[in-house]
This record gives sequence, C-alpha cells and structure tokens, in this order.
Amino acid sequence: MKKLMILALSAALLTGMSSAVQAIDFKARGEWLMGFGAGDGQFTSDRRIGADSRKTDTDDVLDVRQRVKLQLDAVASESLSGTVIFEIGDQVWGQNSTGGALGADGNVVELKHAYIDWTPPDSRLNFRMGIQGIGMPDAAGGSSVLNDDMVGITASYQFNENVGLTAFWIRAFNDNWASDSTYWESSDSKYANFNDNVDLFALTLPLSLEGVRLTPWVMAGMIGANAWDAMDNDLHKASYPGYSLRPYPLATASSRTGILGDTDKAYGLAFWAGLPVVVSMFDPWNIELDINYGSIESMGRYMATRYNTGESVWAGTKREGWLVKALIEYKLDWGTPGIFGWYASGDDGNVKNGSERMPTLSGCANFMSFHGDAIGWGDPRLYDKALTYAGTWGIGLRLHDMSFIADLKHSFRVAWWGGTNSPSMAKYVEHSYGWDNQTAEGPYLTTTDGLLEFNLVNTYQIYENLEASLELSYIANFVDDSTWKRSYRDDSYSKQDAWKAQLIFAYRF
Repeated sequence: MKKLMILALSAALLTGMSSAVQAIDFKARGEWLMGFGAGDGQFTSDRRIGADSRKTDTDDVLDVRQRVKLQLDAVASESLSGTVIFEIGDQVWGQNSTGGALGADGNVVELKHAYIDWTPPDSRLNFRMGIQGIGMPDAAGGSSVLNDDMVGITASYQFNENVGLTAFWIRAFNDNWASDSTYWESSDSKYANFNDNVDLFALTLPLSLEGVRLTPWVMAGMIGANAWDAMDNDLHKASYPGYSLRPYPLATASSRTGILGDTDKAYGLAFWAGLPVVVSMFDPWNIELDINYGSIESMGRYMATRYNTGESVWAGTKREGWLVKALIEYKLDWGTPGIFGWYASGDDGNVKNGSERMPTLSGCANFMSFHGDAIGWGDPRLYDKALTYAGTWGIGLRLHDMSFIADLKHSFRVAWWGGTNSPSMAKYVEHSYGWDNQTAEGPYLTTTDGLLEFNLVNTYQIYENLEASLELSYIANFVDDSTWKRSYRDDSYSKQDAWKAQLIFAYRF
C-alpha cells in the first residue's frame, strides 16, 4: 500500500510539472552572420627599439569568419519570463582553435545572456536578474561609458507615460585575483583573494515630453584594490576595462613600470553622470546632445618613466574628465544629411596630478564605422579600433540612409579626429608609436595629431530576413612625427594609413 501511495504521489507531481511546462510559451529567435573582410588596421608598418627592429604590420589581409546567436524565451505570462542567449563563434575560416579548420569541431559556444524578467503582482515594478545587456543612456554617437553584457539586477518603474525610473546593481568583477600576478597586489598578502570586486550602482530617469526625450543618470562604483589585475590582464585578455580606468596607457603588463603602487585603501570610488537629450519637435529636424562626466579616485602613486631621458617620476592615479557630443540632421525623402561632433577633455602633461581624460568601462562609440563601429561585427582588426572618445575631439558630416533604389541604402561619413592630450605626454607613453595602441582605448592622440576617416556603408535587403552590408573605409594618418619621434632616444617607427573592405551577410529570424 505504501509503495502505491508513493507511486500515486509521484504521478501527481509529474502531472503537475507537465502541466506547468505545457503552460510555458517558448519563442526562438536567432541571427547568422557571415563576414568577409580585407584590410589593414595598423597605423604602423614597422618599428625599432634600439637594435631590435621588427615588422608591426603582420596580420593577414584577408579574413573570413562566421557567428551564430540563438535566443530562447520561456514566457509564462506578461509578468514572468526567462531568456537565454547562446553565441556560437566567431569561427575564423581556416583557424583550428575556433573550429574553422578541417574537421570544424572547435569548442566555441558562449553564454551571452541568461536572465529572468518578473513583475510583482499588481505592480508597475519590473525586475530583470542575471546576465544581461546594460547600457548607460546615450544620444549622438553611442555610449562612451558603458554598453556591454554583465551580471546584475535591474529594477524599472513606470510612473506614467512620460516618467520612469530605472536602477541597477552590477557585479562587474569578483574572485578573479591571479596568484601568479605580476602586479603589486600579489606581493601584499593583506590583499590576496579579497577586495577584488568591482560593483556599480546606477539610477536613470527617462523623461518623455512632447518633442523632447532626456534621461539624466548617475552611476557610482567601488573598485577593489585587488581588482585591477583582473581588469587589466586576467587570462591575458587585454580587452578588459582596466586600460580605460587607469590614468595613462603606460607600461606593459609584464613590467612594474606604470603599474599602480601600494595603497592603504581597500576600495577606490568611481563616479559617472550623463545627460542625453533628443529634440524632435522641429520635424524634420533631429537634434541630439550628450554630456558625460566621470572620475576615478586616486589609488596610490606609481613610478612613471620619462622615456626620452630614462628618468622616473612619481605619478598620480586619479582620473577625471568630461565629454560633450552632438548631432544635427535634417530628414529628406532620399536620405538624412547631418553634422556631428564631439570634444573630450585631455591630459594636461603633468603626470603627478593624474589624468584628465574621462574614465570609461566598456564604451561603444558609433559616429563612424572604423574608429568606433556602426555595423557591429566583423574582423576585430578592422573594427572597434576606438570605443570611447576620451582624449579626442572631432567633427564630421554624414549622409545617412540614402536610397535611390528599392531595398538598397547607403550611408557616407567623413570625420576629422584630433587629440586633446598635451604633446608633452608623448614621452611617458611606452613606445614612440603609442598612438597606435589598439589594446587600450584606441590611439592616444595629442593636440598636434590628426586622423581623417571616410566610411561608405551599403545595405541591401535581399529578403525580409536576409541582409547584406558592404563597408568601405579609409583612415589617413596625420599623426605628428616630430611630437612622437623626438620623445625617444633609440625608438622609431614607420607610419601608414589604415583601410578596410568588409562584406557581411546577416540572416535574422
């Protein structure tokens, strides 16, 4: 009898689970990308340090890769759902480690998003928990502070159709301390394996008025004294944001020069604020303005090498700066012409007081399509060369969404990039071609440097779900040789222009 009762209870539970599962509505979405790229993204062809002379431009001209992104939504009701997104790739054609060589069996599946959305009963409050995409509100050229996948909790409340409020907590880094670290943190046992978290807290206030949208926001962060190792070079990944939080693009990860010195602070404070504004009341005019500010608290001092003399000086670690960017465009029947520009604070040349460039976490500048990324995917050597505007200024023209044939659109952009950093800072950057640094925030430009960029993007809607984009881009290199070469005694380089041609097929469903 007891066994029968257990079987009956088990059957009831299974039936209940089956009913619950059947009540879930599963929705699948996805994207296939095929990219064919040719180009040269380097600004130098070779360099020499003392007797060591080598070629810096060693990448293949042609690159072919593919990527698949699959999204599965499990919807129980309007108040409860879950989402998971897997990304397969990039598979570089011919590359064994990514599964693109003969046999095609690489281990390249990534978990991009995994979160639940839920609303408390009879409430306007919405929660999202888990790995998700979070971007700080922006206008005119993309977010220069933060736009990436991360883990955390987002809470949103809509007071009415005009006013909302969003808050989030992000745990960007934790438990990534490396026992074999070359940084000062590993040599001080009081910091080992703790104080290594980076937490961010933000509030945004979306306001939608008649013809005007603005979203003032603030974000505060706490950066553990032992978190810099993970952000800089954990697992030797130079794409972490430690580069864009530190004061200067100074020494390499294997050198103690330019690495943060000792500090008694367990955590350093960070702060950002922004005000993006979009004005559409003067249709067909569209006006966008974005103001950003950011600062990182000083976390001790370090020895910075003055490379033209070999001397070292005590340098500060504080970083504080601002950015203003704008776009004005006028919509016509055949396209939308516009003018855009930006100006960001730059280093004043005194390393003792820290950096005057705005710190960033994971920006996504998109005014242009070579410096910054308008298409959003492809050969990493040929896109996203600079994700922020820190230490630069620029002005450009664009003809957006021109169309003369059905289903075919064109966008043309041209922009001048200048630097706002003092020329005297050249002697503190690691090499005399430091402006070609592609592992940090892009080129480090002084007030004597310039780059002229051209983009032409052509998009053809082959079918409703299939799109082809052809991008042609060129950057003329006007970096000032006299500023950089005279900052070194035994270091030289040969500069060159950059170019790319990129064809991407996108199938979305």
